[in-house]
Amino acid sequence: MNQSALIRPDWTPATIALMVLGFVVFWPLGLAMLAYILFGDRLRGFKRDANDRADRMFAGCRRAKSRYNTHFTTGNIAFDDWRKTEIDRIEEERRKLDEMREEFDNYVRELRRAKDQEEFDRFMRERQNRSPGQNPVVDL
Repeated sequence: MNQSALIRPDWTPATIALMVLGFVVFWPLGLAMLAYILFGDRLRGFKRDANDRADRMFAGCRRAKSRYNTHFTTGNIAFDDWRKTEIDRIEEERRKLDEMREEFDNYVRELRRAKDQEEFDRFMRERQNRSPGQNPVVDL
């Protein structure tokens, strides 16, 4: 997140002024601004988690719906056979795409874990190399 932004989820003069102004104009606006200041940094993760849960839920609904619709017939045997093979092919493609997405999610999770481990190891090396009376150096 860009930390130089004027309005960010933090106690900055701009956010405090907007919160006070919100309470003066219409109290729910001030309350919303207060919630943004306190919990705004968690919104991105919350949104991502909610979207992932919704995607999994609706993917299950789509698969269940397509299974239930395959037993209806139109009366034309050739069309029903073609329709069944196409639905089976599409479900197989969807299954492959779901597996690929899961593999990619695992790959990204592993990359993040490796990056975090590398940063932690670097911190520990720097901490051990520092003399006992030396102040820690923080790079921002």
